[in-house]
Amino acid sequence: MSSDSATLSLTKQLISRQSVTPADDGCQALMIERLEKLGFEINRLRFGDVDNFWAIRGTTGPLLCFAGHTDVVPTGPHENWTYPPFEPTINDGQLYGRGAADMKGSLAAMIVAVEQFVAEQPQHNGRIGFLITSDEEGPAVNGTVKVVDWLKQHNRIPDYCLVGEPSSTAKCGDVIKNGRRGSLGCVMRVKGLQGHVAYPHLASNPIHSALPALTELAAQVWDHGNEFFPATSLQISNINSGTGATNVIPGELEVVFNFRFSTEVTDQQLRQRTEAIFDKHGLDYELDWNLSGQAFLTPKGALVGAAVASIKQVTGLDAELSTAGGTSDGRFIAPMGTQVVELGPVNASIHQVNENVNVEDLDRLTSIYQLLLAKLFL
Repeated sequence: MSSDSATLSLTKQLISRQSVTPADDGCQALMIERLEKLGFEINRLRFGDVDNFWAIRGTTGPLLCFAGHTDVVPTGPHENWTYPPFEPTINDGQLYGRGAADMKGSLAAMIVAVEQFVAEQPQHNGRIGFLITSDEEGPAVNGTVKVVDWLKQHNRIPDYCLVGEPSSTAKCGDVIKNGRRGSLGCVMRVKGLQGHVAYPHLASNPIHSALPALTELAAQVWDHGNEFFPATSLQISNINSGTGATNVIPGELEVVFNFRFSTEVTDQQLRQRTEAIFDKHGLDYELDWNLSGQAFLTPKGALVGAAVASIKQVTGLDAELSTAGGTSDGRFIAPMGTQVVELGPVNASIHQVNENVNVEDLDRLTSIYQLLLAKLFL
């Protein structure tokens, strides 16, 4: 690919902006400037300390939304990087810089794909939207979730949404995420009675009382998964108790655990079954639940079909449909009834030192996005 590729050039400009969550550092302004030239209506939506925007072109027909985030995770010590993380550098066909893969390369590909599509089809059918936030890598409370509320209030519900998360594993386009597992976290506090280890009859050890319940919890089969999802899993991630002294029975135990759940079970069912186990063992406990995302699935249909066909036409690959991995902002968009897929570059280096993306993949991704637009709207 030539060095003056439109997608490469824009990716470099975006990487040069130090947009560590929740900062945007002018990334959205770069995107908005280009979209305004195409006739997009722009709504800048700032919530708290987070910049977001919604852009739309067209007034009738199905609405395809490109969704993504301009914020990036912290770099860590700059001296650990081969090249400065905010100075985009090409070496051996790879573009290095924080956000290259997650997900400034995708944002650039979206913009250029739409520019090329509109240039060829200025009177295209349907509507094209952009939902962009700078709060995906952080708390995710003033970003996409708030924009979704705004969209519902203004009756602008996307029919389709393409999230530019780096979905690919070995080659650009080899994997499409057509769903995600739900994430349900919990902090449990088990109450006991502190005392001297020599006088256990005068105390109540919450560790001893909780262990049988936790063993049963960990051994549960929550479901068996389905065609698209693995079985729901529970992982205990932290256990904390005690005063630090060897001769003191602790008075409280704190346990942190998380469910990654399929569409075969609801978060309410997980809560009820968990509490039933703790009640069965007679624990004196409190639970602090946190649902960070519901499971969602976009079955084979118009959007999935267009994405698979576009990848095949551009790369020759037969894309795999997958729901593996963590959560994404798709979890906020799918509950609107929107078909959602995640399609982006190779994810091998995301969040790492020396994050990078294959330079040629930037143009491949642009072509895939442009072709997907054509398949949905022409």
